[in-house]
Amino acid sequence: MTFTQSLPEIRLPPPGPRSRALAARLAAVESPAVDARREERERTSGHEQAPIVYERGEGPNVIDVDGNRYVDLAAGFGALLLGHVPAAIAEALAAQERRMWLALGDVYPAEAKVRLCERLVQMLPEPGARVMLGASGADAVTAALKTAVLATGRAGVLAFEGGYHGLSHGPLAACGLRPSFREPFAEQLNAHVVFAPYPTDAGSLEASLAVVGRLLATREIGAVLVEPILGRGGCVVPPAGFLPSLRRACAQNGALLVCDEIWTGLGRSGAWLASTEAGVLPDLICLGKGLGAGLPISACIGRASAMAAWGAHGGTTIHTATHFGAPPACAAALATLAALEDGGLVARAREVGARWAAGLRDRLEGCGVTDVRGRGLMVGVELEGGAARALSLTRGLLQRGWIVLTGGAAGNVLTLTPPLDIDEALLDAFVDALAAAARSA
Repeated sequence: MTFTQSLPEIRLPPPGPRSRALAARLAAVESPAVDARREERERTSGHEQAPIVYERGEGPNVIDVDGNRYVDLAAGFGALLLGHVPAAIAEALAAQERRMWLALGDVYPAEAKVRLCERLVQMLPEPGARVMLGASGADAVTAALKTAVLATGRAGVLAFEGGYHGLSHGPLAACGLRPSFREPFAEQLNAHVVFAPYPTDAGSLEASLAVVGRLLATREIGAVLVEPILGRGGCVVPPAGFLPSLRRACAQNGALLVCDEIWTGLGRSGAWLASTEAGVLPDLICLGKGLGAGLPISACIGRASAMAAWGAHGGTTIHTATHFGAPPACAAALATLAALEDGGLVARAREVGARWAAGLRDRLEGCGVTDVRGRGLMVGVELEGGAARALSLTRGLLQRGWIVLTGGAAGNVLTLTPPLDIDEALLDAFVDALAAAARSA
């Protein structure tokens, strides 16, 4: 099934009555954290934050239960690299689901798992790479952190302020985006995590690397965990020397370099991997989000020298779960990788994203925008007025039929992560919509 890519069409002011009714039903049974966050955002912004409820997705479009059509520039938190219900993935998924839904994990695998693992290790340009599958990006980071302590014998982790690696217990300890995410659970988390500032320019690069050098010199750090470009942290692109400097520092101090490519990988940043594009070979690469085109699957890919530690315990130390390597998810991942390659979508994201960002910079001058940054089709628009204005602006855009999210440590950045095959006409229309909304927010 191939969908027409369409501009927004708002029939009822969102959220419409059906969305409101369904949201009320969900609020009565869902974790109260979700409604509490929504209420806090209403207090911050002075605007209602009640949700719309999706009915279906079609490529870059979402139709809500009230019949409104939106252009989805959040795309499943950046995971829908090919938009909603892409035809090639749907076909591969349907074929696999007629054969088998679940194999027996690490005991008796499905053929689709074998083919996917063979394909994934090719992404790490060194012979002997190995892979561990998971169901979420947080699973991949957990696998990487476990690998690092096995390989180095060190429990210490160096992470970065503004970084986000998931909220399960292993990655949560290394979450530098917002202390409130991890502080209530601190006594359950790894106590050996330290943080360095994430650099944004040449001056802050020097300061960041000084902190990194001092912390690694203790020889207590087993893993340096970093996003090549901050994703949820606001699409922050570090200076060019950052990753190569981390690579050298890790090698000198016996730590593993773990690149969290859950946001940046698979074309989102205009490269298959942002780390290798920067000339860096990580010890471990974490993939998630877009790998399954919307289905839950992730991978931790490691150099042979890092992964060898898993074989040193006679198989008594393992990392697995019932649904890791589930056949439908593996089939979806294989089809996703093929679609990205066959469609030239990685290069397209780099080229289209550069044009889009330039258009945003030009059109938003004088609209209370302090920065437009990012790479490929992960673009951050930093706003004057803090989180209050950012939330207000996302609401104004929703009323116009555009779905966007806020990010950044201060919540003052619009994080834009559309499908990689989105029509440029839709991106151009969004520039005009954002400029109009920014002038009134």
